[in-house]
Amino acid sequence: MKTTARRIFRVQTRSYEGSGYNFTRWFSPRIINLTNPANKLATNETIFSAVSKLSNSMATLPLKLYKEFNPVMNGSSDILMNSPNPNMTSFDFFRTLEVHRNTEGNGYALKLYDEFEQVESLWILDPLKVRPMIEANSRELWYEIDGDKGKTLVHNHDMIHVKHIHTTGYKGLSPIDVLKNTLEFDQEVRTFSLDQMDGAKYSFILKYASNLSPDKKKEIIDNFRQFYSENGGVLIQEAGVEIDKLQSQFIDTKVFQAEKVTRSRVANVYNMPVHMLGETEGQSFSSMEQMSLEFAQNTMLPIVRQYEQEMNRKLLTREERLRGLYFKFNVNALLRADTTTRGEFYFKGIRSGWFKPNEVRAFEELPPVDGGDQLFVSGDLYPIEQAGKEVRAGNEKEPTAS
Repeated sequence: MKTTARRIFRVQTRSYEGSGYNFTRWFSPRIINLTNPANKLATNETIFSAVSKLSNSMATLPLKLYKEFNPVMNGSSDILMNSPNPNMTSFDFFRTLEVHRNTEGNGYALKLYDEFEQVESLWILDPLKVRPMIEANSRELWYEIDGDKGKTLVHNHDMIHVKHIHTTGYKGLSPIDVLKNTLEFDQEVRTFSLDQMDGAKYSFILKYASNLSPDKKKEIIDNFRQFYSENGGVLIQEAGVEIDKLQSQFIDTKVFQAEKVTRSRVANVYNMPVHMLGETEGQSFSSMEQMSLEFAQNTMLPIVRQYEQEMNRKLLTREERLRGLYFKFNVNALLRADTTTRGEFYFKGIRSGWFKPNEVRAFEELPPVDGGDQLFVSGDLYPIEQAGKEVRAGNEKEPTAS
């Protein structure tokens, strides 16, 4: 079945429809942009904010293929780093995949092959049309995909699958489903607040120095209401009349407390610091660096590790992995400090012999310089290989007569 799936996509590289199959809807832009995930994002700004931060952070991380710490290139790395498919940049690909993971709980990308059985492109699928399942005899993982003309099975090696946590099976839980009660409560509070505002009326106390008959009171109230309505809320206070406005609070302060609860619960479900959703009350971070460090370590590292392992396993052959090839995101891009902090960090690194000058220049996107590919130590600053020579040369010097 695995080779059959490859053959179907290989015969028609520009058309996804043929005799007995039609996969056009799998790759249609409307499936990616207008299905349930997008609708869910459009209903709650807190969810939108959380998913945006996670997906944008994932998409902006630099990705490279390494061999023993040195960047290299091959067909798979070119696809991932530049254009996973003809319709997407690398940024669009990873952001959309992460959006699907954070809305439906699963993100799927199908591998397509060329005539030489090499990966040609990666296409994101609608997560609502894919179902992981285990084959009874081999116990291997397959994916059942709903097409226009029935269901198709794809072997797990031909599918990139990133997901949230799960219990039994291999399908991740949807964070939005987990937040269902929280979102419903938040919506009810908003609806109640809007109803209060729509039905709100300003109230006044009119004080007259003399007693008024019921008919006179009604006449004054009608005139007051008409004048107030026709003049945009402007009133003229005549002699002998006092007008006091009754203070009323149209929005209960508990509404804002409910919003804080919603932000806190959304942050907990997405495993991200609540300050990333705009809640700064009670935060005790001394610098932006500490806040970024918490987000990188506790939120992004597990996500990044999942992507790396999925790509290493399914986009590299066993022989390539044995030769030392591996994909890696540069998480340090999330921890980029201000110029003063970076300068101090680089200064210590170069003078202590654990940074080469050209490595620092590469971090700052500057071209290498001659002599910058060796380690230095202070003394004051000569190549680290000469440290022993300098000591020996000093010992061989004859003492001078006093």
